[in-house]
Amino acid sequence: MEMNRIIDHTLLKPESTEKDIEKLIAEAKEYEFFSVCVNPVWVKKCAEELKDSRVKVCTVIGFPLGSNTCETKVFETENAIKNGADEIDMVLNIGLMKSGKYDEVLDEIKEVAKVCHENGKLLKVILENCLLTKEEIKKACELSEEAGADFVKTSTGFSTAGADAGDVKLMKESVSDKVKVKASGGIRDLEKAKLMVESGADRLGVSAGVSIMKEILG
Repeated sequence: MEMNRIIDHTLLKPESTEKDIEKLIAEAKEYEFFSVCVNPVWVKKCAEELKDSRVKVCTVIGFPLGSNTCETKVFETENAIKNGADEIDMVLNIGLMKSGKYDEVLDEIKEVAKVCHENGKLLKVILENCLLTKEEIKKACELSEEAGADFVKTSTGFSTAGADAGDVKLMKESVSDKVKVKASGGIRDLEKAKLMVESGADRLGVSAGVSIMKEILG
């Protein structure tokens, strides 16, 4: 496995400047990461500067709280794809999930998945595991698969905790082979990156991609 090709090279801090994004793009090209993951405002720039490379553009929707209306998330998704996004990481509506309003959670993911798939793009659903019980994680995975999501993802990296190996394993066990798992949040070294992969992660969302690659390359 080529570690660089499962890394979404991530920069989502609200204070990130254009210069920071340009550095991210340059690093992604140098190490041939799978994608850059940026806030929607930077999608167009990244798409333009990465069009002749292998690096895809990923962005976040309903980020970081997940509490937007379904219509807002759909519009955000359409706008991001129009601007050049290849992959969409949408935050689950955590409050609805914890309220047991599963039909509303399912319908929202379906609506966003429909926009993604009509445009040939992938959808990842961010569950924010640290705010869910184990049963809620399992149920959220099942709803995400039923709604047509391509991935379930551990965390935004902006809540109380990030990726946990046990949760990654649970997520992997809660979906079929059609749905992949992305681990993100707090993966800062090669040891933890490997642990996530061993636990079932197919993709890693990390801001420490360069330092992880330097560990590999010596």
